[in-house]
Amino acid sequence: MTHHSTTHLSVNLNRVALLRNSRNIGIPSVLDAARTVLNAGAYGVTVHPRPDQRHIKPADVYELAAMLKAEYPTAEYNIEGNPFESQFMDLVSAVRPTQCTLVPDAPEAFTSDHGWDIASDRTRLMPIIEQLKALEIRVSLFMDALPEPMAEAKALGADRVELYTEPYATACREGRDVLNQYAIAAEAAQLAGLGVNAGHDLNLQNLAKFCTIPGILEVSIGHALMAEALEIGLFSTVKAYLEILSYS
Repeated sequence: MTHHSTTHLSVNLNRVALLRNSRNIGIPSVLDAARTVLNAGAYGVTVHPRPDQRHIKPADVYELAAMLKAEYPTAEYNIEGNPFESQFMDLVSAVRPTQCTLVPDAPEAFTSDHGWDIASDRTRLMPIIEQLKALEIRVSLFMDALPEPMAEAKALGADRVELYTEPYATACREGRDVLNQYAIAAEAAQLAGLGVNAGHDLNLQNLAKFCTIPGILEVSIGHALMAEALEIGLFSTVKAYLEILSYS
């Protein structure tokens, strides 16, 4: 039986930090959670520091970078965020993650809820992407599942796009099928020369179907994975995701 090349799993650690921040005694540890998911076989870890520091704090970004370099030199480090918010580019420039995923969320956003509008954001994004590329950081743009802007994203200098999958997850819950919309967007991105990542509200129920789309390089999963980990443990949860990804 032949499989597609395996889609990589990057585990988003924001929820671990959120839980930790509700007290001031340092547990659960973001670093220990990172070790657990990587020991279970995750390809990398993701953090999304926000200006209000409600979950990941600048110290976490630095500490994770140091830990990964020392203990997991092949693991990928993905930092997400809005490059126009204070401190974000300073953090990214200082730690030089494998990948920087640029997300157009407002500081007050509850969570990321839309992709870039390349037409209106182009001039602001271009110098940011150039700066990241000069630091040899892979650049991914958070995008809605629309085929039209993919060639423009490539022209801006992006290496990858991350398809915003919340509408897909919502459709799955409601019994609607929007997978074809994502397949078309992914194909347009790939034809433009972009790698395709995906993330937001993917979980053990909807992931396998999503990964029938050919060539998804990476999925970034946090909230659902951490919720499932409360029931079956973090190590086992990562294993469950990896089993889905290796057979998709």
